[in-house]
Amino acid sequence: MQHQPILFIINKVAGKGFLPTVDEKILDICVRYNTECSIEFTRSKGHATALAQEGIAKGFKRIVAIGGDGTLNEVAQALVHTDITMGIVPKGSGNGLSRHLGIPMDFEKAVETIFTGHPILMDTFLLNDHLSINVSGVGFDGHVANLFGKDGKRGLFGYIKLTIQEFFNFHEYKGSLLVDGKTHSIRAFILAIANSTQYGNNARIAPLASVTDHKLHITLLSKVPLYALLPFMLRFFSQRVYDSSYCQTLEGSTLHLSLEKAVAYHVDGEPTGSAQEFSIKVQPASLRMLVPNPSAKI
Repeated sequence: MQHQPILFIINKVAGKGFLPTVDEKILDICVRYNTECSIEFTRSKGHATALAQEGIAKGFKRIVAIGGDGTLNEVAQALVHTDITMGIVPKGSGNGLSRHLGIPMDFEKAVETIFTGHPILMDTFLLNDHLSINVSGVGFDGHVANLFGKDGKRGLFGYIKLTIQEFFNFHEYKGSLLVDGKTHSIRAFILAIANSTQYGNNARIAPLASVTDHKLHITLLSKVPLYALLPFMLRFFSQRVYDSSYCQTLEGSTLHLSLEKAVAYHVDGEPTGSAQEFSIKVQPASLRMLVPNPSAKI
């Protein structure tokens, strides 16, 4: 069976780095499926978006992002609200959206999914006009995102180390949150806006979230006392964060967050600065995404 030509966009520095055999493996699998392909490498922040836009102009109908959630976000910026199908080969440190969608972490198996998978129409959302496809947040996670990786160390253990270091200096913030017309007074350490279930590495901040339910799942976390911090963190990996007294959840499609002072935030794990006002809106069925099992609850 002849497949349409595919554009692969690779971030060499994502996750644990780039192996020279990656492009060879892609070419071998494309030959096996009798498919022409083009491989491009990102050179700087934002370059994946430009490469995807160029791919659309050249007539590619299937564009694959190889990297972490930041690379996925950049490619999605070019593909959202189009009929172009996006594929994912996870190569990041957390791979939150990939894990949620059931995409294999094994490189070759993930590339195989580009040929054997099926497209779904998944939701995305805007946070202060920034596209988000996975999980974004305001507060401590945004603060950590601004610092994470500055020392050149990535991965789960690096993230945990930095989180512990900064935990004592960051304080809860106050404000009001308007969710589908209803106002809630909030005091939070973290406000996570989730399209999928997890940040990455199977740390689930919103266990009930779905990328196809046309809703955003809001998880408000209080600052946890030091003695309860480790058991609380383990709840993320057992899908029990909602059971904690330090957690409050809301759902909605249109939100506005107004805070007493500017607070740091992130979009899909990427640092985005700080703000005092946040406008958030879901974009239903706005991104055509390849998944291994379209009948799974995703």
